[in-house]
Amino acid sequence: MNTKRNFINLIFWISISILFNIFIYLTRGQTAAVEYFGGYILEMSLSLDNLFLFIMVFSNLGIREEYQERVLLYGVSGAMVLRLIFILLGVNIVNRFHFVLPLFGLILIYSGFAVFKKKHEDKKFNNNLLIKLVKKIIPVTDLFYGQAFFVKQKKRIYATPLFAALIIIEGSDVIFAIDSIPAIFSITTDTFIVYTSNIFAILGLRSMYYVLAKMNTKFRFMKYGVSGILIFTGIKLISLIVKIQISVTNSVLIILSILLLSILLSIIFSNTATNKNKKIYH
Repeated sequence: MNTKRNFINLIFWISISILFNIFIYLTRGQTAAVEYFGGYILEMSLSLDNLFLFIMVFSNLGIREEYQERVLLYGVSGAMVLRLIFILLGVNIVNRFHFVLPLFGLILIYSGFAVFKKKHEDKKFNNNLLIKLVKKIIPVTDLFYGQAFFVKQKKRIYATPLFAALIIIEGSDVIFAIDSIPAIFSITTDTFIVYTSNIFAILGLRSMYYVLAKMNTKFRFMKYGVSGILIFTGIKLISLIVKIQISVTNSVLIILSILLLSILLSIIFSNTATNKNKKIYH
């Protein structure tokens, strides 16, 4: 895929999201607009860690770039449906049982420290639990058949590695939603705001994936940013126990600051490493 084209597509989806944010401001007021913006930034930030996983999945399963587009398309479509289910369930639970918000906070803090300690190693996905479950239902071939998810051989239906990749990606999104949905509840529990901010962030994920795939070595500090955001949103939810509330505006500013700082550090240290390599080469 052309990096320039994907970057333009990413700018397009971000622009659409901004226009929608203006629409929310005009129709629902400033508070709703700030909540939407916060939810969008939060979802985009946390999605970065999941996109690095996608890069590893495709690399490990040997899926060529021209086949990745279809997997990502179905993956994004499935994520939209899954998010709607998770959000409706989550909002319903929060509205019925307010005490779950601090529990969500504990989960987020734990996830934040887990992300901080996690190493992006080259994992082997052939023995992934989800793949093992799929293989019990349908055999999986080691060969690719174009962009097909399934192929018929000797009167039997086989799943291809593309389908295996799709299962891992959808499964990872379920796990990812366990963090991202409670995190956005630290900003708002408005179903419309939560879902639309999630959807507009998800719509730009395919383009963001291809941009990251070309530049993933330049984002070495992003996982610390994701970790910091998870820990902050967790603390914000737990602080409700002692009736300490951080305003939505301040929350958004803190999340944005953590994200920008992690990007800035990544760029600075990436350039430093590049310059060192050039000196060694010369």
